[in-house]
Order: sequence, then structure tokens, then C-alpha cells
Amino acid sequence: MPMFARVLTGSISGFEPLLVEVEVDIAGGLPAFTVVGLPDTAVSEARERIRAALKNAGLDLPPRRLTVNLAPADIRKEGAGLDVPIALGILTALGEIAPERTTGLLLVGEMSLDGRLRHTRGILPLALLAQEKGLAGLVVPLENAAEATAVPDLPVHAFATLRDLVDALRADGPLPSCPPPTARPGAPALFQAIDLAEVKGQPLARRALEISAAGGHNLLLAGPPGTGKTMLARALPTLLPPLDFDEALEVTRIYSIKGLLPAGCGVIRERPFRDPHHTISDVALIGGGRNPAPGEVSLAHHGVLFLDELPEFKKTVLEVLREPLSEGRVSIARAAHTTSFPARFQLVAAMNPCPCGNFTDPQRGCTCSPNQVRTYQQRVSGPLLDRIDLQIPVARLSAEEVVSHTVAEPSEQVRERVVAARQRQIRRHPRRPPILNAHLPTRDLKKDGDLEETARHILLEAVRRFGLSARAYDKIIRVARTIADLAGETRIATAHVAEAIQYRTMDPFGSA
Repeated sequence: MPMFARVLTGSISGFEPLLVEVEVDIAGGLPAFTVVGLPDTAVSEARERIRAALKNAGLDLPPRRLTVNLAPADIRKEGAGLDVPIALGILTALGEIAPERTTGLLLVGEMSLDGRLRHTRGILPLALLAQEKGLAGLVVPLENAAEATAVPDLPVHAFATLRDLVDALRADGPLPSCPPPTARPGAPALFQAIDLAEVKGQPLARRALEISAAGGHNLLLAGPPGTGKTMLARALPTLLPPLDFDEALEVTRIYSIKGLLPAGCGVIRERPFRDPHHTISDVALIGGGRNPAPGEVSLAHHGVLFLDELPEFKKTVLEVLREPLSEGRVSIARAAHTTSFPARFQLVAAMNPCPCGNFTDPQRGCTCSPNQVRTYQQRVSGPLLDRIDLQIPVARLSAEEVVSHTVAEPSEQVRERVVAARQRQIRRHPRRPPILNAHLPTRDLKKDGDLEETARHILLEAVRRFGLSARAYDKIIRVARTIADLAGETRIATAHVAEAIQYRTMDPFGSA
């Protein structure tokens, strides 16, 4: 009877999947069940889950010495997804399953005490790993089938219980495969959408929202409470085009690793919208922890990160946003290794101009002292503001606008212009992945940002008059390029630059 077996599984190390070999040795001596190879607590506790699951599936463990090694042994293994491969490795070593039946399969899944296979996080990146390594197939819990089948050309075998899986491996013939991914449901909506038609008035803010959506620009909305800042921010995702397949896989991968993908659901189809509360910690926002995990900035990847009441966030929390806003990634360094998470999102921030909120409101008197107003506004640092392309004051609506029944332009119509503008950006660089104007490398911006002579003089005068930084100058050109794309123009005209300067140089707290 064979007393040694080896099966393949996977674990998540930060953001990257890791191929793991589960080696099982059964020997004589006092009964014991030892797991080595740097297992975390969840993996170490697998011993008790496996004992109970095997017993309740009618497959009792013999009173022998069991040693399980998780190779490579120098990298920490995390999560409960190693339950199934350890259990099958034991059964293979006992001769209950022929070794060739598991050869080339990547086995993943958590087990309950009664032998049911439970929904397991991190399945999508492991499915991508199996495809990359050219493995014969992937075995997952039934609740993860839709997620796993999102990876093309990878045979996926899903089971509801350990007993079903063992019976299939004992039987002759191939394992049953899941239906094609087109038959699987997508993930539910990540947020409650607001149509732009629901927002009354605010033509300047609506225009800025359209430009932001077309070029991927960051946006700050400042004004008294009740002016529609939050509604405008929540309408932005409805202006964005749907995720393409590669983007959808990236977003779903992050949510899968974080454990936020619901059981039975496939890839995420909508762009994420994350709106963390201002009491959030810097680790929760940026990611990290003892075992680094994605934060809110990564959960907003390819979507929108909305920070309401911006000055109420702790200064240390806001300052960690600088790297992802500039680089589109977050690097988290630990003593043993460095983990990098994607974080290419659009920042939309909203704030009141003062603690009472009425500093710019002509209808209501501000009760704050000048020092209170200045201190409140200075909670948002200059370097962070410098990274926000569009800074827009949002005024209180007039009585006529409040009671008006005029239907504003809906999101669908605006999205058509946004999609057309984005297509123009893609066509300018057809031989590489799509890059929006907000993230265009400087060398390409010099070519794409071709200004008319008059526009160049206007921009030069704006830099002198307002003391704009090099970053602000760069961002004005990017916004002007987006405005030209919305207008269908090849070259950046004077009117485009003048409008872009307006969004950068007007006081977001009310006075031009």
C-alpha cells in the first residue's frame, strides 16, 4: 500500500498566487497529524476539519503518524483553501485514490465538518495560475464554479461535498466539467447607481464630471451641504464605459483575494465605487497588515474612490494617497518581501468650505472665524490638492432650481460622448493597452498635447499669474486634451486650454 503521495494546490501570497505541493507521508508510531511548511493558523487548524470531514464522509483516518509538508517550505501558506488537497493527499497515500487521478490537477477548497465544500476566497487568481502553468484542470467547491470558469480554456471540476469528489476520483472516466462561463451569473451590483438626470442644476459640476469620466481625471467638489456633491459623485460610475474582459478579471481577482466576491457569482461586470467613512485607518485605505491584503484604493481599481467630507479624514490617511494617485499601484514592504497591489482609480472628493459649511453661501451666514475657516481648509495638504486635476465649487441651488421639474440630461447620453472620447484616446496609441489622458506618460503627452500658438501663450500667462507648479501645468494640458477629445478635435485649441485653466485656477471654496 502506498504510504506517500503528492498533490498540487495553491495559496495567495499578498497579491500573487503561489503553486504549492502537498506532500503526505504516513508512517508507523504513535498516532499524530503534523502540518509543516510555514502554515498559518487557518491551515494548522485544517487537521481538525479534515478529521471530522473524512469521518462524516465515511472515510476514517487510521491511527498512524501523518506528516503533511507544504512546499516550498520557506513561504507562509494562508487560508482554509488547503483543506481539500490535504484530505485528498491523505486518501491517495492510503491507497483510497489512484495517484494518476489527481496528476496535473490543482485542488482548492475549504471543508466544513460534515464534508461539504465551502465557498473559498482567492479562486480566480489560482485559476489563472493553473492556466499559466498549463495544468490539466482545477477542482473547486461548487459555489466557486462561476468564478473559476471565467478563465478561458481551463477545465473546471466543481463538487458540493468531499464524498462526491472522492467518488468521482474513484470512478472510471474523466471528471465532470462545469458548463461554459456564458451560462454563469455575474457578480451583483457593487453600489446603488444614481442617474445624472436626478441631479438638479449644477451645470459647471456636471461638465467637470463629464470631463473627469472621459479622461480619468481626479475631481474635487467643494461647497455648502445639500448642494448635490454626493449625488454627483455617485453618478460618475454611470458615465463610465463597462469593464472590458481584462479589466473585469483584474477587479474580480482583487475582490476574490479580499473575500468580498459572493458565493455562486462570476466576474464583476460593473466598475467599483468605494466610499469609505472618514474614520478609516491608513492600513484599511491603502492596504497592508501583518499578512498584506488589498485596501480601499485597490478595491476601487478601474473604478471610483469617493472620499466624502475630505477634511474630516486623518491627515496621515490622506497623505498615503499620494503614491497610488501618481503610480496607480501600492507597494507594501515587509521584512521578508514586498507586495504590490494595483490601484488605478479615479479619486472624487467632496468637502464643505468650513466647519459650519456656510462660508460660501450668500443665503446663510457663516458662524466660523477666519482662523477656523483657514485651519479647516488646510487639513487637505497642498501636495494632495496638486494631484487633483479638476477643483470645482458647487453652489447652493436657487429656489427656482429646487422646485423645477426640468429633466436634466441623463447619464446614458453623457456616456455616449465619454465613450467616443475614450475611443479617440485609444486610437492614438493602437499598439499598446488603453491609457487615458490622465495617466499618459509624459513623453506621449508632449506629442498628444499639441497646442495652438495662442493657447500656448494663454497657458504661459496662467503659469506666471497663478504660480502653477510643473505638475499643475502638466495636468492642465491633460485636461485640455480630454476637452478636445470630447469636442472631436485633433489639436488642442485656445478654448480647450482656457476651459482647463478655469478648472485648475478657480477657488474651489467659492470665489473665482
